Amino acid sequence: MKNLSDEELVAQFAQGVNEAFDVLLYRYKKQLYLYIHSNLQNRDLAEDIFQDTFTRVIITIKSGHYNESGKFSSFLFRIAHNKVIDVFRRENNAEQINECDVEYDMFSNMVINEAIDEYTPSKEESVCYNQVLKDIRRMIQFLPEYQREIVIMRFYKNMSFKDIAETLGISINTALGRVRYAVMNMRKMAIAHNISLAV
Repeated sequence: MKNLSDEELVAQFAQGVNEAFDVLLYRYKKQLYLYIHSNLQNRDLAEDIFQDTFTRVIITIKSGHYNESGKFSSFLFRIAHNKVIDVFRRENNAEQINECDVEYDMFSNMVINEAIDEYTPSKEESVCYNQVLKDIRRMIQFLPEYQREIVIMRFYKNMSFKDIAETLGISINTALGRVRYAVMNMRKMAIAHNISLAV
């Protein structure tokens, strides 16, 4: 499997061969981490962004939205770059981009923190948004306990993967894996019950 191309590995992972993703992770983890760390100069933050980048990759591939044929590395580093830029924006209190005209996928942007959300949605958008949150909370209850607690810690308490690992007494890679499988399970539930997770 190590001899397969990036695109072959992506295709296999999309079809349920989880070992294919492990090969991709091993193939790019060193250079990706070095890229992130060189920009942020903060080890803990770099680890968080590294984990978040691969979580986003997993979600994109599993949701069927990956269409970067032949360009997996560019796709991977573009996600990391955008997340690094987001860090700088938050630190500098930069004005946030208004995404009201862009479809919002709760599994792609699942950080629930309304206190820093400057965008004021319409009444209709608020109703849809609240319904999505309600559906997500309901699905979380059907996750295995070890997946449910880590989803709550990461996406509702906004804890770093490092803090989660220390709290639960597990490795950061194990924490990432549990989030990965939790998101995959919730997407399966959403598809099975025809639940829309976009606003």
